[in-house]
Amino acid sequence: MEKYVITLGDFLKNAGIVGFHYMLETAGAEEGVDFGHSDDDQALWVSMDFAKNADWTNMYFKAFIRYFGPFSTYQGIKDKIQTCIEKIENGNWDPGKQEKDDLKFINEKLQSNSYQAGFANIKKKIKNSEIYEKLKKNKLSDKLSSEELKNRLKELLEFINQPECSETFAMKSIIYTYINRFWNGKCFLLRPNAKKDMREVFEKDFSEPFRKYLSADHKKAKDLCIDCGDPIGPKEKVSIAFMNEVGDDFTRKRSAFWDCKVDAFLCPGCAFIYALSPLGFRLYVNKFVFVNINNSIGALLDANSKIGRIDQEGEKTENKKYSQWFAETINILLREKQQELSNVQVILRGVSADDRYRLSIIHKKMLEIICESRVSDALTSLAKSPFTKIKDNFVNVHETVVMNLLQHRDQYQLLNQLLKENIKEESKNFYIFWVYEVQLWTEIVLTYLERKERNEKGRELSMTCGAMKKSGADLRKAIMTAKGMTSSEGLRGIEYQLLNALAVRNVNKFMDVVMRLYSAYGSKRNEDGHELLIPTGFVQMLNDKQKFTEYGYAFVMGLVGSYEPKKEEA
Repeated sequence: MEKYVITLGDFLKNAGIVGFHYMLETAGAEEGVDFGHSDDDQALWVSMDFAKNADWTNMYFKAFIRYFGPFSTYQGIKDKIQTCIEKIENGNWDPGKQEKDDLKFINEKLQSNSYQAGFANIKKKIKNSEIYEKLKKNKLSDKLSSEELKNRLKELLEFINQPECSETFAMKSIIYTYINRFWNGKCFLLRPNAKKDMREVFEKDFSEPFRKYLSADHKKAKDLCIDCGDPIGPKEKVSIAFMNEVGDDFTRKRSAFWDCKVDAFLCPGCAFIYALSPLGFRLYVNKFVFVNINNSIGALLDANSKIGRIDQEGEKTENKKYSQWFAETINILLREKQQELSNVQVILRGVSADDRYRLSIIHKKMLEIICESRVSDALTSLAKSPFTKIKDNFVNVHETVVMNLLQHRDQYQLLNQLLKENIKEESKNFYIFWVYEVQLWTEIVLTYLERKERNEKGRELSMTCGAMKKSGADLRKAIMTAKGMTSSEGLRGIEYQLLNALAVRNVNKFMDVVMRLYSAYGSKRNEDGHELLIPTGFVQMLNDKQKFTEYGYAFVMGLVGSYEPKKEEA
């Protein structure tokens, strides 16, 4: 069987491969017959007979609507119409700000320039086009009687649910909200084509050239595709400049090329794959996310699967962001044979027009860190309750911890902020405990390479840090008992001094405060009846900056009262 083979490439090409696979599945193509993986799992293939006869345009549109449709403006319009109808039918229609905003949203979005251009293209193919035209002249208003408004909303909902309207309006939303974040200036995103039929221009610019390319003879072709290296004729060349942030306008800016002769061209096959790149990313409220794994097609598809629990539940929930996706993805990566995994690239992109690609590398060592049971336990626990208030803002602690790991930052700044907030109001113990665990075990993994040594040293260090926490807690009790305090408000000044010293790694300041405290209260006995002694860990802190932060924060956690969270939280 003759096959068209698509090989792995850069992250946008690989995203296109994931999107291509999703599109084939959506279209009901048969794996192993119409498409499949190469024997070495390094490429995706499509049956040449299938590829030459496929309706690529229809498949492209159906796949994008299937995935992005539920999160599009079009779906938002339908949801708001349905909500208004239900309020009227249930006798709860009392137009306030929310109801007025909903009607305004429906009016404005349905009458946007892109929707009007789409309507003009399908006007002769649909029923009751006058309903849409009526909206322009007579907008929905809370001044209408409930019965009249309900009738208009119902007829409008029935109108936009027609298959032609549904596809046109959904794609218009998807094109200008999602697709244009990845590529622009071509096909339906070329300004002169804005009012043309979307399917027709896509067929002309992508689908038809792809099919013709597969059937053409390239024996005399002189140019090569810059991606796959296949030969291309002069009329088949596609400039890669249509991809955002990949290249400048090569028509006007030729100086980057030898002798000013532009040779950055794609074959029609690769151009079609690149056009599918938005579909390879997964969407989490305000972030596109893609995991770029080059070791196999199977691992690439698994890491970017669109059928997981989070995909079904999380994308429309405002407080579920890409860090939750990250936790799930890490589990997928860890199922792979770790010795075969090298560095893994994670690409993030915001949904705003001015956002850019953010590339992070998950090094193999980072996979080992997250594989550690205490770190994975911490991430799992934080994901269940990610938000807490720091100063006047709600902070997603889970997300912050994850991004610190991705960007190779320690957790001490976050820990310092949480401890200071806990001084004001003792409600951060849960977050403090787990953030400290992530930091501690990150340092253990980075320091000890061998698993056996890591486990031994990890237990030893955990016990030492636990002793430091207890020393801080014992000192706290001694001070409060000596001063007859029923709350810890009288300790705030001391605690802030210690945290500030830790934040700037000021060993002398930290030790000065601690020594004065033990001089004043060290003669008091702890709950076991023993005198309070200065922990031996302080000796190591004097000469070791890492120990200073590790032990110092453990000690302050005890002093602040964040010794440990409740058992069900830990």
